[in-house]
Amino acid sequence: MTMKANPRLVTVFGGSGFLGRHVVRALANKGLRVRVACRRPDLAGHLQPLGNVGQIQLVQANLRYRWSVDKAVEGADCVVNLVGILSESGKQSFESVQARGAAWVAQAAEAAGARLIHVSAIGADKSSVASYARTKASGEAGVHIAAPGAVILRPSIIFGPEDDFFNRFAGMARVSPVLPLIGGGQTLFQPVYVGDVAQAVVHGVEGQLKPGSVWELGGPETLTFRQCMERMLDVVARKRLFIRLPFALSKAMAGVAQYAPGAPLTPGQVEMLKSDNVVSAAAESEARTLQGMNITPQTLAAILPGYLVRFRKHGQFEANRGL
Repeated sequence: MTMKANPRLVTVFGGSGFLGRHVVRALANKGLRVRVACRRPDLAGHLQPLGNVGQIQLVQANLRYRWSVDKAVEGADCVVNLVGILSESGKQSFESVQARGAAWVAQAAEAAGARLIHVSAIGADKSSVASYARTKASGEAGVHIAAPGAVILRPSIIFGPEDDFFNRFAGMARVSPVLPLIGGGQTLFQPVYVGDVAQAVVHGVEGQLKPGSVWELGGPETLTFRQCMERMLDVVARKRLFIRLPFALSKAMAGVAQYAPGAPLTPGQVEMLKSDNVVSAAAESEARTLQGMNITPQTLAAILPGYLVRFRKHGQFEANRGL
């Protein structure tokens, strides 16, 4: 299938989420028309001011229904799939969204002759015990089959305003004297700024990335879970006691926590913390990274203070030590 050149209309699945709003803004800044395909367009009105009048269109689509996927892709020059879930809820299962849904988006994009950018995750693994990682890998496989020229981006943990990592633990630190370190807090992460991931998506949309290539996106620092927590605590000017929780105990606790509102912790997430979440040596050696795209990744020190300030201990305005 011949891909359309010089995209003017980009359909973004999952454009109303944390990463999505940054991708939509970045695409709009390039003068592209953006069609945001999401389950609840009535709740995504905050996206329209990110572009000029009429530049950003909201349409209803659900990856569980193939017809809605096809409709959202119709007439698009490029398709971006950002959809992913951290926990299952009702009919929103890992299999339906991250595996089958990803394949359907790829099939629809290929049929329309649209370039496809698929955002997966570092840690996608077809043999993983965790359903999240396993279905991410299944989704990638479905994309490769349906749209061989698709570009796949695998970010490490993404940080930035409204993230679900640093914000969650900063909120916990505001009310709790202790913070849990699952598995002892030794899992390695390479936190990557949401704006840098959005810029990588733009590179893909503009055809700057080799068709069929897979890129791993990480920030400039590799940190343990504990070091991430220490960076966060320094920014919010709080001291907290760390409690090391063995994986077995963490998994048992997650078995209960997964049924709490918002599913703060699931057994699958505990399982994933047994593996480091960093850019692979192969991606580094082949320059399939942000640096390989000529994107200089932002540091935690440059970004965290800007959005964690609301969690700062009252009256504490000293410099961020150790950042």
